[in-house]
Amino acid sequence: MPARVLVVTLDDHDDHDTGRGHPERPARIGAAMGGVEAAHLGDDLLRADPRPATGAELARVHDPRYLAAIEEFAAAGGGDLDPDTPVSRGSFGTARLAAGGGLVATDGLRRDVADAAFVVVRPPGHHATSSRGQGFCLLNNVAVCAAELADSGERVLVVDWDVHHGNGTQDIFWDDPRVLYVSTHQWPAYPGTGRASETGGPRAPGLTINFPLPAGATGDVALAAFDEVVTPAVERFAPTWVLVSAGYDAHRDDPLAGLAWSAGDYAELTRRVAGYTTRAGRLVAFLEGGYDLEALRRSVTATVSTLGGEPIPEEPPTSGGPGRDTIERVAAVRAAID
Repeated sequence: MPARVLVVTLDDHDDHDTGRGHPERPARIGAAMGGVEAAHLGDDLLRADPRPATGAELARVHDPRYLAAIEEFAAAGGGDLDPDTPVSRGSFGTARLAAGGGLVATDGLRRDVADAAFVVVRPPGHHATSSRGQGFCLLNNVAVCAAELADSGERVLVVDWDVHHGNGTQDIFWDDPRVLYVSTHQWPAYPGTGRASETGGPRAPGLTINFPLPAGATGDVALAAFDEVVTPAVERFAPTWVLVSAGYDAHRDDPLAGLAWSAGDYAELTRRVAGYTTRAGRLVAFLEGGYDLEALRRSVTATVSTLGGEPIPEEPPTSGGPGRDTIERVAAVRAAID
């Protein structure tokens, strides 16, 4: 059955200049939006512009001293936060729009504008901690949205299928019983966090679930992780909102990592995650990584068309790769907690 999808995108508001040759480049937005258009949702596709997140909204997850420092750094012309994370004069303004995009999406869903939302913004966010930007990320877009929802009384599931572990999101919600964080990611890989033994703080035991997958892992391993481990945990947690850190760099064509997923796997993952919502209009996906433009386009098409009820997986799902032992290890860790 067709569903309405709200897309919040930067369009002409992108002033985050990462420099020539950087993989996290403005062309990613065009590729992702090409994927949105290829989903062929017709009148069921709605669009909205982001708005800048306010200082108070950002301060739910970020240290005000960091916010002041990064704003001042950008205003002075910018530079490099680390070898991977350049900042230009327009970067902080664009990052505020990216962080506010999720808030626009949740507001639209609360008003029954659509049945799901996809936030196509940059820079990505899941590596940004409360006090540090890193790994291409300046502000943690999904965390800003999750914190607003949690503060309004919601229980929030954050699913992170980016190929890199969302260390910033995990850190921010490590000891927060209102948020369940689930990550599938390549191990070992940047940023070096996300072990199966990382399961949450004393007030949130078991509310962090990490699947550190070996290079070459295929989509069937991720799906089994959700079916066998994540689904029971989600049923116990009973989220009222589902947010997705939708990175597409686990695709086999991505130049920055070594997992072996396809666009078809993202369609299946989207179907699984959408099943965790208790009602329509309570799922928001955020663009994170994905650096091969054609793979990004195909993968976004798979996600958005699945959210719209008419899946278009341009590639078949993958199977046969390593990583099954990771699921068994995570299951054993969770059994010990339970």
